[in-house]
Amino acid sequence: MASTSHSNPPGDSEDAPSGFGTRAVHAGQQPDPATGAVMTPIYQTSTYAQEAPGEHKGHEYSRVSNPTRSALEGNLAALEKADHGIAFSSGVAGIDAIMKSLRPGDHVVATDDLYGGTHRLLRQVFEPLNIETTFVDMGDPKAVEASFTDDTALLWVETPTNPLMRIVDIEALSERAHAHGITVAVDNTFATPYLQQPLLHGADLVLHSATKYLGGHSDLILGAVCTDSDEWAERLRFQVKSTGASPGPMDCFLTLRGTKTLHLRMEQHCANARRLAQMLNARSEVGRVRYPGLPSHPGHSLAQKQMSDYGGMISFELADDDMEKALAILDATDVFTLAESLGGVESLIEHPASMTHASIPAEERRKIGLTDSLIRLSVGVESFDDLRDDLDHALSQV
Repeated sequence: MASTSHSNPPGDSEDAPSGFGTRAVHAGQQPDPATGAVMTPIYQTSTYAQEAPGEHKGHEYSRVSNPTRSALEGNLAALEKADHGIAFSSGVAGIDAIMKSLRPGDHVVATDDLYGGTHRLLRQVFEPLNIETTFVDMGDPKAVEASFTDDTALLWVETPTNPLMRIVDIEALSERAHAHGITVAVDNTFATPYLQQPLLHGADLVLHSATKYLGGHSDLILGAVCTDSDEWAERLRFQVKSTGASPGPMDCFLTLRGTKTLHLRMEQHCANARRLAQMLNARSEVGRVRYPGLPSHPGHSLAQKQMSDYGGMISFELADDDMEKALAILDATDVFTLAESLGGVESLIEHPASMTHASIPAEERRKIGLTDSLIRLSVGVESFDDLRDDLDHALSQV
């Protein structure tokens, strides 16, 4: 992988260890040359001494680059097996930077089932700037291709989708998009690079809200984009430098701490989620359980093909689609905390229609199948029996 002052530090070479756990712990980081510190220091500085005008040691101003951030960028690039990693102040800031690299008149095709903040950004921020978005069901690659126009510049993919847990065929869509000269970006937040590496399936850009699983402890806000494209990496670094969407060194340090245990945490997230999905699937109060690890999930076979496991996110609807009962369930949990966000070690429960996806108009939510009784779970790493008993108690209330 390439080494620059803004990405992977010296020593991150092509012959580095290939095991995911080893890369998670070591990639992008060297013992501090000044002190020998094993953990990357928090370089809490805004500026750097220069030996002469324009002569510096790789960093000149922390909006542009910071040694702690550079270590994180190298680490994330290694996890996604990418040439470049670019860190941002949040996941949405990463999406914003990608969109700002487009031009008025460009067209975007995005999945119709996606994070509410992404929908809001595309519709309310960029459509007034004459960058239109068409939202489509990406389950049918032919239908997606039919939505392309001569102005389509970007295909925006989520898989698994948020919150309906649909699985999108990255390879098939990338082939069709590239045949039209269209860039493919995949939001990999739900899966993480431990379960899915979109660049290996043909994507050009991979977006992460590192706030979620990469950080893993619900104590930071950070985003990242990984890519093999030198051109896109330069565009995105220009956006960081010019718009100030740069993360602070403390958040970079905390994310580095989180990625060291990503593989361990994801194993437990997945194990707990698989068992809870099976339990929910057997409950009479529950209508449909949306979890790609269930053989009944329409994307199960595709998930087996492009993911190594099925993740820690579950959505389910009540059998009678009663919103009041759904809200009562949210109020009755104890181990599951009612809160937005996901991917932390603690289990969270939320109601997309009134929380994370409330910015999407009700008619659009209903059109894609996001019902008022849909409940989304971010399954944590607690003891399974406690999670099961908590949901069992909450469901028994309705």
